Amino acid sequence: MVDAGDDAPDFSASLVTDDIEPFRLSEAIGDGPVVLAFFPAAFSSTCTDEMRTIRDEFDRFPEACTVLGVSTDLPHALAAYREEYGLPFGLVADPDHRAIEAYDAIAAFEGYGVDAVARRSVFVIDTDGTVTYRWLADGHGQEPDYAAVADAAAATTN
Repeated sequence: MVDAGDDAPDFSASLVTDDIEPFRLSEAIGDGPVVLAFFPAAFSSTCTDEMRTIRDEFDRFPEACTVLGVSTDLPHALAAYREEYGLPFGLVADPDHRAIEAYDAIAAFEGYGVDAVARRSVFVIDTDGTVTYRWLADGHGQEPDYAAVADAAAATTN
């Protein structure tokens, strides 16, 4: 399990912004803190509440901070989701489970015929590639302390 103080595991996936392009976490590290907000499924109620709250609190994050939502959804689904909710940050499509496995942020989801989805969790990574903050949901519907996440990101820039 990745914890605060550990080196951030690298992974590759697709990044959904205004376009869809290849993404490697190690290439995003160095300019400012990186926030990885793992969420189970686009368009689901709690996930949408979480992503909209991050959107609405986006100005609390340092200017150089890279905020990324990460789910196992396909890139085109995340593109539609990002557009529908006006998300100002990128979404990482991880259908191959590279990111959720690297961070051990896996939740079972057999009830829908899906092996696994992202466990709702948040990791803050500093410019040296060290995890400085970790939060893991303990149950269904639980959301992170958004102020604590923003504060953790800000603390890495001091």
